[in-house]
Amino acid sequence: MSDQQRNDERELVERARRDAREFGALYDRHFQQIYRFVYSRVREQTAAEDVTSEIFMKALKAMPRYQDTGRPFAAWLYQIAVNAIADRYRTLRPSSSLEDFHDLSIAGPALEEVAAHRDEIRRIWALVEALPAQQKTALVLKFQEDMKIEDIAVAMGKTPGAVKLLIHRGVSRLRDEADSLRPAE
Repeated sequence: MSDQQRNDERELVERARRDAREFGALYDRHFQQIYRFVYSRVREQTAAEDVTSEIFMKALKAMPRYQDTGRPFAAWLYQIAVNAIADRYRTLRPSSSLEDFHDLSIAGPALEEVAAHRDEIRRIWALVEALPAQQKTALVLKFQEDMKIEDIAVAMGKTPGAVKLLIHRGVSRLRDEADSLRPAE
């Protein structure tokens, strides 16, 4: 994000803090990325739409109390999203179907090096789905959402060191599992 974009965003946030009617610009700017993240976790369109609406309603209500900490506004929205998804997981186990999952923007370079083919990528993401919840969330935010470690830490309510450890453990586990998937030559 350029300095100009950061300043534009700060101005939008400040206006929305003072007047709820200004929140629409932030909603328009961030809806797609938040919806995509939620959909990748809940795997069902109606549920994803409901959770995304809930996230933006919570954000709108909390705007007067929002503090600019120098982190992107999106990191704050992801923090609300992670919590909203966790709440939904507690009340409703999502299906683990990975159909059409590969159509999302899913893999950063590290995973693409591990899996050169789409089918392998789908298998890798099936393995991601089986990881412990915290590792899975950290990997999705890093490789699917392309977030910085510090922003993931804010979103997950953890230290950057804890996030790095979650990602390291998740990637190590994926490597071990991916190696076992490869056919012997």
